[in-house]
Amino acid sequence: MLKEIREQPAALERTLASQLKGVAGFRLFLEKRKPRLVVIVARGTSDNAAQFGRYLIEIMAGIPVSLAAPSVHSIYGASVDYKDAMVVGISQSGESDDISAVLEQARKSGAITVGITNEPKSTLANLAEHVFLVRAGREKSVAATKTYTGQLMSLYLLAYALGAKIRLADLEAIPATAQTALELEAEVGGLAWGFRHIQHAAVVARGLNYANAFEFALKMMETSYVVAERFSAADFLHGPIAIVDRELPVFLFGPSGRVWASVHETLEKLKALKAETVIITDRSNREAARFASTVIRVKASLDELYTPIPYIIPAQLFAAALAGAKNLDADQPRGLRKVTSNL
Repeated sequence: MLKEIREQPAALERTLASQLKGVAGFRLFLEKRKPRLVVIVARGTSDNAAQFGRYLIEIMAGIPVSLAAPSVHSIYGASVDYKDAMVVGISQSGESDDISAVLEQARKSGAITVGITNEPKSTLANLAEHVFLVRAGREKSVAATKTYTGQLMSLYLLAYALGAKIRLADLEAIPATAQTALELEAEVGGLAWGFRHIQHAAVVARGLNYANAFEFALKMMETSYVVAERFSAADFLHGPIAIVDRELPVFLFGPSGRVWASVHETLEKLKALKAETVIITDRSNREAARFASTVIRVKASLDELYTPIPYIIPAQLFAAALAGAKNLDADQPRGLRKVTSNL
């Protein structure tokens, strides 16, 4: 897992470079056939990436996005009309049966179909008309890391193809920012040791980093068996904050920008409760240290739009280090295997 976390800057650079030519042509195609709706279907870590895609495409391209429920097809056998929609399947392996079932139905309905996968010869890659290949190399760790960030990069490119005002030059800067985030490994490892006894945690975010709250929580559950709940900062204050006590640490993603006011309000209330809080942010947010118990700060000043990839890397490092602190093997989590087939 740690090896693959460290490979992310190079994997992101390969993923972006390999897709630039194709995405330009796809953007021209979509100018003539712009979908009225985007539907994304995924499971597990890929579903967390889908959550990011939902925010990104709606905010930047103005197209409504739905996250599909694969069981509608795979269990209930329902027929859904996807005409005039774009249906995007995301799968690291490309071999999830229920993701393929949705793509098959979408093609029959006349939808534009897109696959995002790490495996060029997979079922998903063969089913989709348009494919974004994550060039992460073979991912051996059960806990996905480099494929998750590769999927986020692919979703930036998909949003660009859909007309989003995203500068490709800004995407080209992300691998370097990811490398900067990796420089926090020793700091984050020391921090994780202090949390080696935790059994429960909460992860809070809002907006474009909401997906990272789900992904960070999943990584702690997979590798360290911590029961980690994840929340939008807005929802957290509407009831779940009642679970907070001194035994339950709260991890937050706190970029500066539009969502900071909401995260800041949450931090203020947590401070009043004397909760243990850890916030992941960057140099552009000067206020975080006033309210959080601990700040993990990426040493760069980032626009909120481009924070999700560098922000998840310290979270991945923390999950891996926490497993080590608990004398657990992050690469062999109990009851899990790399490819899950769901019907």
